[in-house]
Amino acid sequence: MNREGATTRPQRTVPGARSTLLYARPGIIVTVDRFTVGRTSYRVADLTHLRTTRGPHDRIAVRAVMITSAMLGGVGLLLGFTGGLQRLTAGAYLILGAVFLLPAALALVGDRWRPPPHELWGWHRGAEVLLFSADDERQFGQVTRALLRAREVNRYGGWADPVASADPWRPNR
Repeated sequence: MNREGATTRPQRTVPGARSTLLYARPGIIVTVDRFTVGRTSYRVADLTHLRTTRGPHDRIAVRAVMITSAMLGGVGLLLGFTGGLQRLTAGAYLILGAVFLLPAALALVGDRWRPPPHELWGWHRGAEVLLFSADDERQFGQVTRALLRAREVNRYGGWADPVASADPWRPNR
């Protein structure tokens, strides 16, 4: 692989070894036998119960929504207990209603600005582990598809179609 990351080349294969490269980017390598992310490497045959999900929302956006909601709730309670709501005009009620929509607007902007990451979870040797996480949906899809292809190759014992490569049964006559 060159330094710019423009192209990737599969590693040299040893005759008889199954090390077909399915996906390779800096820090992520998926071969028929291994799934490597950073310094962590898993045997594909050891991975079971793969599932995808979305990660948690951005902490800053969640905190902004919580603080804004608490402050607006406090202002509403203060106006309600002091009798200030009865002296407001219709325009003030409209402005107050628009301000109370601020937490929802902050939540939408926060999810657009920093969306929750895509996560790939699976079971490895009896424990559920986070295998891969990415903000980029395209890269996440490519890695997930490569890992699923590697699992299929391991399950069926090679690239050939198992039904087409099997000898048909013929009765003895």
